[in-house]
Amino acid sequence: MPALSLADFDFALPPELIAQHPAPERSASRLLDARATALVDRVFAELPELLRAGDLLVFNDTRVIKARLFGAKPSGGAVELLVERVLDDGDVVAHLRASRKPAAGTLLRMEGGFEAELRGRWPDADGALFRLRFSGEPYALMERHGHVPLPPYIHHADDADDARRYQTVFARVPGSVAAPTASLHFDEALLAALAARGVQRAEVTLHVGAGTFQPVKGDDVAAHRMHSERFEVPEATLHAIARTRAAGGRVVAVGTTTVRSLETAAQRCRLDAIAGAVRGETSIFITPGHRFQWIDLLVTNFHLPRSTLLMLVAAFSGLAQVQAAYRHAVERRYRFFSYGDAMLLQRRAD
Repeated sequence: MPALSLADFDFALPPELIAQHPAPERSASRLLDARATALVDRVFAELPELLRAGDLLVFNDTRVIKARLFGAKPSGGAVELLVERVLDDGDVVAHLRASRKPAAGTLLRMEGGFEAELRGRWPDADGALFRLRFSGEPYALMERHGHVPLPPYIHHADDADDARRYQTVFARVPGSVAAPTASLHFDEALLAALAARGVQRAEVTLHVGAGTFQPVKGDDVAAHRMHSERFEVPEATLHAIARTRAAGGRVVAVGTTTVRSLETAAQRCRLDAIAGAVRGETSIFITPGHRFQWIDLLVTNFHLPRSTLLMLVAAFSGLAQVQAAYRHAVERRYRFFSYGDAMLLQRRAD
């Protein structure tokens, strides 16, 4: 296929279509049914009618942490941390914003009264992130004193509603600094309706990093290097996928993070030789031309122009189909990005 240009993944979006708050009810958001050339405007609560008994929905059960923290250097200068991950030894890795970056050994005084000792750059001396040691258990301190890490295109300070709505109803494993946003549309009533329909359910875990918002900067898409994220596909999920495919059901990935988890797992194991969970780090970069292994349908939100997530969606359903769907969404005033509406896509025929 011809070389990809960044312009292939650009589009004009009126700023007022960037959702600043979620829909009043999770499943009341809009759903663009883009499985075929004829696009159909729906409501998300209609999803059970579009699936069949024996289909398998795969969700990302990661939990968003209150990863944004504010404090001060010994000089009094302001500092902001965005925690990217908590390491096995209890240290945290974070993006650090300050007028002048403090030196290793600096003790930061954080809001809430705890301290953060700066230990150096991460993952090495030239790394873009910083390694710190908090004066208490990191997850507990973030939960008490941190702020919801809303995306940069949401322009209000986080509040109690964001603490509830920028989190899925089935969030389980803490570790993400951004929500798996396609799953934000599911509420308990919708999950019950899907179960009544005979739609099965399975989970993966991928802890979303701040790099998910990083744009592709060079025009040569193939030269872009993805950030790395921690993931796990449990053995039970692998077996559920194998059973679904053997029985003629469809595997429905909810969100691009689920796609990245499953496609990484598909590169590392076979469904006819499952030997335990697949876990580790993934920096998989999915662009048009990628051959999908296990996934038949995709539920996803509308993504940023020129983003790796838009490239993944175009790889899944075809660039022309996705471009048409985005034009339709803009014309019909769909709400975009994390708190916005969703679309349902079908894998393009290889």
